[in-house]
Amino acid sequence: MPDPILPEDDVPAAGTPHGAALLDPVDADYPVDGKTEGNGRLCIVTRQSLPADDLIRFVAAPDGSVVPDIKRRLPGRGCWVTARRSMIDQAVKRKLFARGLKAQVKADADLGETVDRLLAADLAGMINLARKAGQFTTGASKVEQAVRGQAALAVFHATDAAADGVRKISQARKAMSFVTDNGSEVPAFRFFTAEEGDTLFGSNSFIHAAALAGQAGEGVVKRATMLDMYRDTVAMGTSRQLTP
Repeated sequence: MPDPILPEDDVPAAGTPHGAALLDPVDADYPVDGKTEGNGRLCIVTRQSLPADDLIRFVAAPDGSVVPDIKRRLPGRGCWVTARRSMIDQAVKRKLFARGLKAQVKADADLGETVDRLLAADLAGMINLARKAGQFTTGASKVEQAVRGQAALAVFHATDAAADGVRKISQARKAMSFVTDNGSEVPAFRFFTAEEGDTLFGSNSFIHAAALAGQAGEGVVKRATMLDMYRDTVAMGTSRQLTP
């Protein structure tokens, strides 16, 4: 099946108004002062310039609340925070959004959890697209076969998956690392319990899965990497991504 055409804003993020106008963040966002480098944006917490893909954009809602703009498509002035849960929590605690947005705004105490939920929903939406495109497969045997056939871009396991199934796929990842050009293993992620998967995917829930080569599969890996980074696993002390 040919790859679907997937623009950058391919899957509408939860909470994003339908038909929201696209905007150029350089024209509207903080800071517009030449302090960023290239296409970077300045994090309001660290004051460091980073690529937009490493940050999350926020805007002010009419009611004065702070709204995550996961797809970077909401109109109005925005500000940026490094895409880690700990950074969002700091921005809330230090009341940095008012300065970044140049407005009297109030960020909810659970803003970090809201962002986590939106990123998870964004990943789930892309997984569903990849499945329809034939670029996402499930089942331990199919996943192991995809890894050994070098078709898998990343693998996924439920956090409560049986150790035996995880081990067999991990062995395949390790074995195939010896035949790749850079010697790296296919990344593996563990984000959701089986029960959480049922809520997100319904009848398409899985215990073991793999994103396959193709544009939609690449979109899955991009979003999984973002969610893994956001959960700040090293700082939080609970790794969600499998280690070799």
